[in-house]
Amino acid sequence: MSLLWVLPFGGLLISIATGPVLYPRLWEHHYGKFAFGWSALVVVPLLVWAGPSLAVAALVHTLLLEYVPFIILLLALYTVAGGVLVEGNMRGTPLTNVGILVVGALLASLVGTTGAAMIMIRPLIRANRNRPFNAHVVIFFIFVVCNIGGALTPLGDPPLFVGFLRGVGFFWPLPHLLAETATVTALILIVFVVIDGYLCARERRQMATERPLAKSRARLLGWVNLPLFGGIIAAILLSAIWNPGISFMVHGSEVKLQNVTRDAIMIAMAILSLVLSPKECHRVNDFRWGPIIEVAALFAAIFICLVPVGAMLHAGQQGSLSSLFALVTRADGSADPLAYFWLSGALSSFLDNTPTYLVFFDLAGGNPQYLMSTGAAVLAAISTGAVFMGANTYIGNAPNFMVYAIARDAGVRMPHFFGYVLWSVGILIPIYLFTGWLFFT
Repeated sequence: MSLLWVLPFGGLLISIATGPVLYPRLWEHHYGKFAFGWSALVVVPLLVWAGPSLAVAALVHTLLLEYVPFIILLLALYTVAGGVLVEGNMRGTPLTNVGILVVGALLASLVGTTGAAMIMIRPLIRANRNRPFNAHVVIFFIFVVCNIGGALTPLGDPPLFVGFLRGVGFFWPLPHLLAETATVTALILIVFVVIDGYLCARERRQMATERPLAKSRARLLGWVNLPLFGGIIAAILLSAIWNPGISFMVHGSEVKLQNVTRDAIMIAMAILSLVLSPKECHRVNDFRWGPIIEVAALFAAIFICLVPVGAMLHAGQQGSLSSLFALVTRADGSADPLAYFWLSGALSSFLDNTPTYLVFFDLAGGNPQYLMSTGAAVLAAISTGAVFMGANTYIGNAPNFMVYAIARDAGVRMPHFFGYVLWSVGILIPIYLFTGWLFFT
């Protein structure tokens, strides 16, 4: 397969990267047409080139075994998180803000970066709405909660869940990525305390002349959703440890009973959340189906456009993407974890981190048993690169732009795209340089 097969995938990702920024109104109303068009540029030539039987089998395998479980997980987490509401006004002191960031980071690996962001962003904005300088608080929230905090479980960030679907163990990320995640998070929080403390000191005189924000105790509404989160986690663990040996074939793809059961339980948790959650929670959280519908449409196209790219990567040195292997291979022929870390991270900064993870997972051989053992350093580099560096831009991870939009609607003067990049380059890149040197050289 020639490099022409990569063009639809590249075109789709460029559309996703530029649409919300350069032509937002057109993108908002017609993103489905963009997704369909780029997908058709893969499906139609594939049907002609490979024949209907092989092409349909490849597409069914990708959509049925990877896309459907992926989008069901996002739907379940998004729905259940939408029924949780944190009420109350807190004072936006450096200590309070760090506490919110830490709680959000811990939640991110339990309920996903999207779920944690939707639960914690509004309390953070309310706590700091009376401050003249508050945009930096949201920026650090995107760094820590929307991205880095989700690195410890397959629930945390979509790339890790796709890795789980490819055969990576559910508990593999926790021991293998904990040191990297803790180091990066601690360094970012130290920088945040310095910046927030300095700005708080500048604000004291101005704040003294203004009416202080009434303080009230924080409380959690929508408690019914907490066991539903537990149900989602239990469903994923069930699919990892329960193997009844029952399956059926769909166009050459084996669909296992434990995976069908997992997806059915997650859908049931989402339905129960809609039925049982207080309506007030959905109203205050501005819960809408639009964001998840957009994600579902775009990721369907991403998974389709990845079919030929994955095949080319599996061809290895004999494939058209053989030049990528040279970039991630040392002179002695061994894999270079540091190169995997920076290349996967660089692409995750401007493209979505899930397809980036898949590309480099396949580039590393795509064998989960090897990557979890002998190749553990490479898999750790790919995982942390994709998850961490999704924080470098608004478009690196889906929750980034959602939080940006919520903050702007709430009156926070958020920086534009390139202004945010200046923050990430100045703060995150030095931390990543140190992390890469410490763990992957």
